[in-house]
Formats: sequence, structure tokens, C-alpha cells
Amino acid sequence: MDYKQTTAILFRRVRVALFVALIFAAGYGFGTAGQAADAQSRIRLPDGAEALFDPLFEAFNMINREYIEPVPPEELIDGAIRGMMLALDDPYSNYVNAEYFPFIGGDLEGSIEGIGVIINEMEEGGRVQILTVLPDTPAERSGLQVGDIFYAVEGENVEGLTNLELAARVRGPAGTSVALTILRGDDLIDFDVRRERIEVPNVEHELLDDDIAYISMAQFTTLSRQQVEQALADLSVNSRRGLIFDLRGNSGGYLSAAVDIAALFIEEGTILIEEFAEDRVDTFKIIEDQAYRIDENGNQRLYSTRATYAGVNVPVVVLVDERSASAAELVTGAWQDNNAVTVIGVPTFGKGTVQTQRQLVNGGGVRLTIARWLTPAGRSISGEGVLPDVVVAMPEEDEIEAETGADVQLQAAIDFLLADNLIEQSAD
Repeated sequence: MDYKQTTAILFRRVRVALFVALIFAAGYGFGTAGQAADAQSRIRLPDGAEALFDPLFEAFNMINREYIEPVPPEELIDGAIRGMMLALDDPYSNYVNAEYFPFIGGDLEGSIEGIGVIINEMEEGGRVQILTVLPDTPAERSGLQVGDIFYAVEGENVEGLTNLELAARVRGPAGTSVALTILRGDDLIDFDVRRERIEVPNVEHELLDDDIAYISMAQFTTLSRQQVEQALADLSVNSRRGLIFDLRGNSGGYLSAAVDIAALFIEEGTILIEEFAEDRVDTFKIIEDQAYRIDENGNQRLYSTRATYAGVNVPVVVLVDERSASAAELVTGAWQDNNAVTVIGVPTFGKGTVQTQRQLVNGGGVRLTIARWLTPAGRSISGEGVLPDVVVAMPEEDEIEAETGADVQLQAAIDFLLADNLIEQSAD
């Protein structure tokens, strides 16, 4: 097979690395920016709740007066908030303290200030290693390599830190430098790396052999819609034999971006249904190139003016895998229920909830589940995922290497589009 798959496969591996690194930091992303609210109204206790906090104050005072070692009060408060979030038994609701909260979600804005590596915790040893060195970044120019292990940052040993804790130490304002000690094999190597503003890779596109357009998207960011629009224009997609839209490894992102992307292939119709507490229900619909949010009483609010239909008139295949999560599942489910695409791959991750993110008065932040969402047909994908129309599993990683990088799911999508074109030609 002589298809141009090299770039697609390389980008997919970068995307999977992004998925691993970003998921650890913030959960499978799908949320809305926190609504601005008056600080006093947010910290005022509901009527009758004061007495419930008495044991908390008792414990706080007891630790302050009697614990054998001094403990900063801020650490006790962080622990108390974290405990409340843990009590929800919800993996997508969590608390991040003031030191690390500024690093949450920056990738969804399309850029970060740092050195340009994607990192992941090693399964053993409590170390963080480099999974990918992004091209044309300070990390690449300084000589950092895939597989390098972070040993020290600014002279401080970082063994035992999480991804997020390490990222907080390595990232910083553009124009400043960070001193790193890297473990490479048995050698410790020092690097002085100057930080820059780095565009996070998100949308890639290329023209495959057999005149098939290919677009790959890693996350639903504030820039995703315009990036995909540009890709469609660059590819002159309606003059091609078909389009492959690759959402494998896509960990989610903003609800607003998901709605705008879904509208690309849905001219009119429902995108999703949200179920909130107290039986409140919102339905998102595309009406005349705009997205509206309609409540259970029929009240209609304009949600987005960017939900324009792309007018793609060639067959579209969407690729998904077990790492396609949240917003990626929402969009796939919307397209599938509206008969806009054919879905190929394996069942997706199965995250059917929406989170909001809000900064607290102490500088930390809470990410909280506020709704469940359903596909336009009323399907819940929680725990099950979106089921592909055509199931094609990927071989194990070692089998992929043995096949010199063959991507069987991408090949299945190509074969499907070529067969679809043959059927149309024979019908003519």
C-alpha cells in the first residue's frame, strides 16, 4: 500500500501523547468556562448550613493548636476542599490549588508559554519523561530528546512529582529561562532552555493518495473551528473523492467549540441534549446557521453565531478510538444521529458529562460536573461510548511497528470511501 500515511500516523502518535499528558492534568476535557459571579454570593452559606461546618472548624483549630509539626493553614484549606471533591466520587470533579490552577486549560486556548515538550509519568519509578519534542521549539533547539527523564529543575530534584507539578515548574513567562537536569541513559545532562509562547498542535490536514482529503484534530479549542475551516478550504474538499475526519485520541475540550464543529456537517437539527439538576433540560439546535439553546419550556437563547454549515457534499468518514472522549463523542454522536457521516474505529471512551471550571477566592479552582448530555436521538454514551458504524480495531503497538507503521483504521476509511465512489459510479 502506497498511501501517504506517514504524516497522519506521526500526528496521531503526537495526539495520543497529548492525550496522555493533558488527561492527567485535567480529566477527559469537556466543559464550559466558569461564569463570572459575585464573590460574596459564592461564599455565603445557605440558610442552616453554618452548624454543618462546626466539626470542620473544630478539626482545623485542633490541628493548629496540637499537631506536633506546624502546618500552613492554606494547606489545610486545600485539603478540606479536595476532600469535598473526593466525596462526590466523580473522577471529573476535582480541585487544583493556587500554584497549579493557572496551568489548567491553557492548552485549550491554543497556546502555552513553555519549552515545547509533551510529558508523561512513567509507570515505575515516580519519574516524568518526555514523550514528544514539538518541532521548532526551544526544547528541540536545546537538544532535548524523546525518552529523556526530568531529574532536576532549577537544581531541585523532581523525582516523585506528577505531570502537573513538573509542568508548573518548567513552564513560565516567555523570554525567561529554566535550568534542567535530564537523565539520559546513565548520564545526567544540564540544559538551560529559554521559554517561548508555543502554539499547541491541534489541526493537521493533507491530501492522501486516491484524492482523499484528511483532517486530524486533537482537541476542541477556541481556535478549532477556524482551523478546520481553513483545512477544508486548503483541501478544496468538495473536489475530492471523500473526507476523513480523524478524532482518534481527541480528549475533548470546550462545549462551544464542539457545537461549532458539529454544525460543519449538520445544516439544521439537534446537536445534543443536556440534563441538569432539578430536572432542567436544554437542547442545542442549529437553525439557519446559528446555534440556539432551548430550555424545557421552549425558551430560546442564541448560543453561537459561528454554527454555519460547511456545505461538504462528498462522503465523510469519522475515525474514533477508545481515547476519543467527551466533546469528541458528542460531535461524533451528533453527526451519526443526523446521518451526516460514517463512523469507523472502535467504541469511544464513554464520557457523557459536562463540567464547569471556576476559580475560587484563594486562587485555586474547582472543576465540577454540572450536567449529563445525550445524543440527538436521546442516547446516553456514559460508560459505553459511541459505537462505530464499522468496527475496525488497531493492532497492538508492537504489531504496528512490525507492519512499518501501517494504520489499519485509516486504511479501512480509505477503502470505504473508494468503495463508496465505485458504487456511485456504477449507479450512474
